[in-house]
Amino acid sequence: MLTVLGFAMIATFLVLIMTKKMSPIAALVLIPALFCVAVGQGARLGDYVIDGVGNLAPTAAMLMFAIVYFGVMIDVGLFDPIVRGILRFCKADPVRIVVGTAVLAAIVSLDGDGSTTFMITVSAMYPLYKRLGMSLVVMTGVAATANGVMNTLPWGGPTARAATALKLDAADIFVPMIPALGVGLLFVFSLAYVLGRRERKRVGYLTLDEALVPETDTVLVAAGGGNGKAAGRGGAADQAGTGAGAGAQEGEGDGFQGLDPERATLRPRLYWFNAGLTVALLTAMILELLPIPVLFLLGAALALTVNYPDMAEQKARIAAHAENVLNVSGMVFAAAVFTGVLTGTGMVKHMADWLVGAIPEGMGPHMGLVTGVLSLPLTYFMSNDGFYFGVLPVLAEAGAAHGVSSLEIARASIVGQALHMSSPLVPAVYVLVGMAKVEFGDHTRFTVKWAALTSLVVLAAAVLFGIV
Repeated sequence: MLTVLGFAMIATFLVLIMTKKMSPIAALVLIPALFCVAVGQGARLGDYVIDGVGNLAPTAAMLMFAIVYFGVMIDVGLFDPIVRGILRFCKADPVRIVVGTAVLAAIVSLDGDGSTTFMITVSAMYPLYKRLGMSLVVMTGVAATANGVMNTLPWGGPTARAATALKLDAADIFVPMIPALGVGLLFVFSLAYVLGRRERKRVGYLTLDEALVPETDTVLVAAGGGNGKAAGRGGAADQAGTGAGAGAQEGEGDGFQGLDPERATLRPRLYWFNAGLTVALLTAMILELLPIPVLFLLGAALALTVNYPDMAEQKARIAAHAENVLNVSGMVFAAAVFTGVLTGTGMVKHMADWLVGAIPEGMGPHMGLVTGVLSLPLTYFMSNDGFYFGVLPVLAEAGAAHGVSSLEIARASIVGQALHMSSPLVPAVYVLVGMAKVEFGDHTRFTVKWAALTSLVVLAAAVLFGIV
């Protein structure tokens, strides 16, 4: 019964948000509460929610202060040179813009944190998509899928969890998987190219005259059909921001908002301090010198104090990013209700046991392949902790009974991460859709099929290369 109700709860949630019958926050809270009552455990709903909130509170704190930190770094102009470099590559060609999104997301993913990746990627690319009338779900889908493949880095989380759960060395899991993951990343770039071609066909092939000269008017010229349109003033500098905070200015006629290159929040004299602080923060995060929430808390406080010593300016910067902070942290705590009920009622355990038990006996010698296939739905509907510490050991035991090594099982278990990064149980995805101003249901409907296909490509490459 718990198995059926667990799948029913997840299906109900996905249907309601994808059809936009409920907002994600409302669905994350009300649907699990209803099913908790349905399984006869309504009296313990409070305990389950508090447990869920307790587990996700560090993540919520990390996201809150990470948003403030990177918001301040955007305000002071730390990423403006990166944006200008991307503009030089992308110009106003939709194909280059989508491919650039995938490349940027993959590069920034090297820090191992999805939230950081999405904040930087959206900050750089959102203005271009908005200005050219391109689909924002293409941006979120490509960014999430590229980050999902890169999330398998040993310091990204899943590989470390698999190594811990099965008492293996993370390098022994990850290094042999590099060729398969490389194929997956190439597939993402190819997918970005195809989606970019589709966007070019829809909006037209555009060129951006004098893209990097902020003093001159910028003109978007339709060169190959489609709906090319004039873009307003400000050039690339008008596009180098998120539209948040002081100095926002509106483009003419297209609702575009970018950051003024002369905005009062810029701190050019402190550029190298801010760059050094960011590098030090990311290095400390990779080396795990302190818990990530503590690092971002300290980083945000230091960045605010040094860049904006005046108290009024600090309050203004915090207020400028308060909407993003509230939206993301609210979504995380709402997700805590969902995960708390799913775990507390035992639905997750029953669902996992049912799936493992449904594996035919004849598939025993192929448990690596089975694990790879199961990693797609299980890491989408479960947290990484639940999958790697709850389900993976069971799969490893089943594989060992048929002579399949734990290393092979562990390697197969990370192939589903491309899909996992768009799961409603991943807090970072709310940063992505929130900053991109995309409905979560729209992102899910567009991304799931491509992310699942990417995971299957990684799995097929791993089988082909004899890794799994």
